[in-house]
Amino acid sequence: MGKRVFLIVLDSFGIGEMPDAAKYGDEGSNTLGTVAKNPYFSTPNMAKLGLFSIDGVAAGEWKGNGMKKQNPEADNGMSTYPVVGSFARMTEKSAGKDTTTGHWEIAGLVSENPMPVFPDGFPLEIIDAFEKATGRRVLCNRPYSGTQVIEDYGREHMETGALIVYTSADSVFQIAAHEDIVPVPQLYEYCETARRMLVGEYGVGRVIARPFVGKPGSFTRTSRRHDYSLLPPADTMLDQLKNAGFDVIGVGKINDIFAGKGITEFVRTAGNAEGIDRTLEYMDKDFTGLCFVNLVDFDMLYGHRNDADGYAKALTYFDSRLPEILGKMREDDILMITADHGCDPGTPSTDHSREYTPLLMYGCSVPAGKNFGTRPTFADIGATVLDYFGISSKIAGASLL
Repeated sequence: MGKRVFLIVLDSFGIGEMPDAAKYGDEGSNTLGTVAKNPYFSTPNMAKLGLFSIDGVAAGEWKGNGMKKQNPEADNGMSTYPVVGSFARMTEKSAGKDTTTGHWEIAGLVSENPMPVFPDGFPLEIIDAFEKATGRRVLCNRPYSGTQVIEDYGREHMETGALIVYTSADSVFQIAAHEDIVPVPQLYEYCETARRMLVGEYGVGRVIARPFVGKPGSFTRTSRRHDYSLLPPADTMLDQLKNAGFDVIGVGKINDIFAGKGITEFVRTAGNAEGIDRTLEYMDKDFTGLCFVNLVDFDMLYGHRNDADGYAKALTYFDSRLPEILGKMREDDILMITADHGCDPGTPSTDHSREYTPLLMYGCSVPAGKNFGTRPTFADIGATVLDYFGISSKIAGASLL
């Protein structure tokens, strides 16, 4: 049985503003700081892996089963449990704070230029070309909340068949359509059309299919969302692993984020619970390589909706499943838990936030209680994975091993 790494991204789980947060309008953002005050928050297992010992998170008490935080480098007698993992604070080096940029950097690709955003909607030449290509008129075409846009435009969409196109503070072109009006496979075709069009200066990070169901006043989005990302412009940690003959398994939207590049096998999921279930299933299988997991509910269901209760409950749920994951680890396995950006549910903004992210590592080959400090780039994660498999890194970042 070969070595395995399970890399789990808690989508949007930031741990405090980065020094350049003000440049992004995110001064004061702290996703962990917000949810840690919530009565539904309890993460004793992540605490034991070192979550509350990370730089900038290490002072004072926290509301989690009455435990205290500790800094193992300078124990002041407050600790009531040992930290069994290694931990670090990750800095995003890329320009941006979106899902694609964050995941690409984790895999070793630093984006020097931010992906284009469209705060005033997409240019008329893009919309006109899209309408001509699909034969359907476009509604909205401006930044909008994903749940609000279907409430405001859903009835007209159902009456006319026009597509609801909207964006956000992120680099996205989103197409919402009722499943009874536009069958999901056809919606996917429209997204593929948009993806082919949106290149160069209009090359958004993702085109996203947003199917929904229901009647006016009670519309709900379905789990058949699908993301169409730009192809990564250079090889990543995933390509290096695949080219060296290792398995690269994507769980959740990982395959979509990398446009399939460097992936050998993937499974899409309908939410966090299924993502954890599929991960546990892969832990029972014999493979050698990486299982790369995205748990999207933190961001999609709670961060973007400023639902601090929901976010806290989701973290508590993930933490409650961690013993199952730890219990299935083999001697040569490493578990890594991180995030791709922030999305603080306690700020007025419903968009992503420019924050540091956590890195928690655990396994027989990982030192207990080791603080790797504040790292200069998410790419250190990808470099560490390659190092563990004995591959000479061709990506940004430095190994922690």
